[in-house]
Amino acid sequence: MQIQKTQIREFFESIVIAGILAFFIITFVVQSFVVEGHSMDPSLHDGERLFVNKFIYRFQEPHRGDVIVFAPKGEPRTKYIKRVIGLPGDIVIVDKSGVYINGMILDEDYIYEKAAYGLGRYEVPEDHVFVMGDNRNHSTDSRSPSQVGFVTYKSISGKAFWIYWPLNRIRILKSPEYSD
Repeated sequence: MQIQKTQIREFFESIVIAGILAFFIITFVVQSFVVEGHSMDPSLHDGERLFVNKFIYRFQEPHRGDVIVFAPKGEPRTKYIKRVIGLPGDIVIVDKSGVYINGMILDEDYIYEKAAYGLGRYEVPEDHVFVMGDNRNHSTDSRSPSQVGFVTYKSISGKAFWIYWPLNRIRILKSPEYSD
């Protein structure tokens, strides 16, 4: 009888410890995210599941090309996933020939087609980033000032880094290298 009580107690202690660890990991380290929609095609696809590194931006600022998860303006419970295009102080120009950062065109081999809407000039404020979906003409992003606009650092949940589902599309998500 004594052995069974000890085993039951150990079982419940293990459950409590696992719960505490899971809470800590999900709150501070890594969280799962499901891609909904086609705004990040062809890089990410509807229904893919990925992990988001939640602590990386505690130690560094976002980089151009990072794929981030964030809460859009006024919707703290909603999460969007987009690519960082412009950093604080950047002048972003979106036109039919491409995207320019501080006068230099971005080499974007990860997009389907050049942008046909949201054309214009954007100056990224301090502690904000300018984001765009890779499926440029089917994305609500920083070009939509009333819905997304510039994304504050505080609203960024983390950086997407590993697609783990479906199994036939498991891969590490790498940020493109842009020349300065």
